[in-house]
Amino acid sequence: MFRPLIAAAALLATLPAVSSQAHDAGIHAEPSEVVMASFDIVETTVAIEGDVAHFTTRVRGEAGVDKPDATGAFAGSSVYAYVWPTSLNSGDIGFEQDQGIVALAVTFHPDFDDAAYGGTNRHVWHPHWVVLGEDAACPGGLKVNDIPDGATPKVPPTWPNVPLLIDSPDYPTTFTGDTVDVAIPLALIGAVDGASFDGVTAGLKVNADLHAPLLCVDNVFKVASGDLSLPGKVTGAD
Repeated sequence: MFRPLIAAAALLATLPAVSSQAHDAGIHAEPSEVVMASFDIVETTVAIEGDVAHFTTRVRGEAGVDKPDATGAFAGSSVYAYVWPTSLNSGDIGFEQDQGIVALAVTFHPDFDDAAYGGTNRHVWHPHWVVLGEDAACPGGLKVNDIPDGATPKVPPTWPNVPLLIDSPDYPTTFTGDTVDVAIPLALIGAVDGASFDGVTAGLKVNADLHAPLLCVDNVFKVASGDLSLPGKVTGAD
């Protein structure tokens, strides 16, 4: 299941080394001047408070201030993301079991909408569940897994009707100073209380030819652990 993370970790060896450490079950990373401040992760945590799981990342600068430029077209457009790769199974979020690496991502993409039920979201940062897989055709070594033409896999109710293993739940998402936080009711994703996680900031890109892989990880800005080893542990669980 974690082969894609291993492949991506090898790619990350080409990036500047950044020391990090697990602390109080979260992940703390040293700031790096070579990373854009708004994506320079210094801490990432997943904590259960009452009946809500909070996925939180703190950066060196102002979270969410930098967004990709609009191109006016879907093909070739860019996505910026704050991402929490996890040990969750794709079956935990409404897809078939064992489909790849499950990650929560808060994204901004000004050239297209992918909200549930045909809604609009290109104008705001918003959350997704994504299922990632290895693909050498992608500069970052990973893609959001495609749904082949004609396939009818199991998908969650808030799947945005695109040929990707992506979900568009309406979780409360807030940006406050240097911090981005997503609040997920445990009633919707109870398996999170036993999960491990990491923190990533990245840029993704839509294939200019609109063929698979449709959505690639194009540029990894920073990995909180430094090696995608998922050392973070959820706190506050019973």
